[in-house]
Amino acid sequence: MKEELLCGINPVMEALRGKRRAFELFVSRDVQDRRLEKLLSLAAERGVPVRNRDKRDIFRLCGTDHHQGVALRLEGFPYAELSDLLAAWRSSGETGLLVVLDGVQDPHNLGALIRSAACAGAHGVIIPRDRAARVNTTVEKSAAGAAETIPVAQVTNLAQTLDELKDAGFWIYGTSDSAASSLYDQDLCGNVAIVIGGEGEGIRPLTARKCDFLISIPLRGGVSSLNASVAGGIVLFEAVRQRLATRK
Repeated sequence: MKEELLCGINPVMEALRGKRRAFELFVSRDVQDRRLEKLLSLAAERGVPVRNRDKRDIFRLCGTDHHQGVALRLEGFPYAELSDLLAAWRSSGETGLLVVLDGVQDPHNLGALIRSAACAGAHGVIIPRDRAARVNTTVEKSAAGAAETIPVAQVTNLAQTLDELKDAGFWIYGTSDSAASSLYDQDLCGNVAIVIGGEGEGIRPLTARKCDFLISIPLRGGVSSLNASVAGGIVLFEAVRQRLATRK
């Protein structure tokens, strides 16, 4: 069984609330954080043994100072199947909102995008199996626990996946700096899959051809592009804004 070590209070807290099997919790003896009591309570509820360690031992386990004195050994990240993701969306009875990432390689960007997707109420995140960041401890820490609350599907063929999403009733919106159509001229109230490209190159030509619409975010101040995770957050919450507006 593949295992991983998750570090940081919020990621560990969310993991203990999640469904993954947890094996042991390491806690530094000098942790002074008001959330520790809740963390220990969650571990007790799950039957997870707690190991007290020196701060230096936690550093050696995590390989970083950014551990806040806690680390959790648990089973590896469970990717969702695309079919399961779509089934969960259908059963929700809600208008669909998905995030598709085309070659995002920075784990911090991946984590931030997963967090934004979860906060926007998206029904899932889809990432390619190759030439892209995978969900690891850096991603989970950047997502601040959100990876435990939203399904992430890993697919072999992104172009084929976009076709499947179209067949399921989704409109595909790809973000591109060179697109003539502005984000703010689009109707994002239907079943929408938002495609965010990788750092530097953006979405690939084949992916772009599979999109129903290519849209850009109007920029000012002479800067030509946005960070991938920032761009994703802007598009996601424009969709949220439009959907909330239609309910009034």
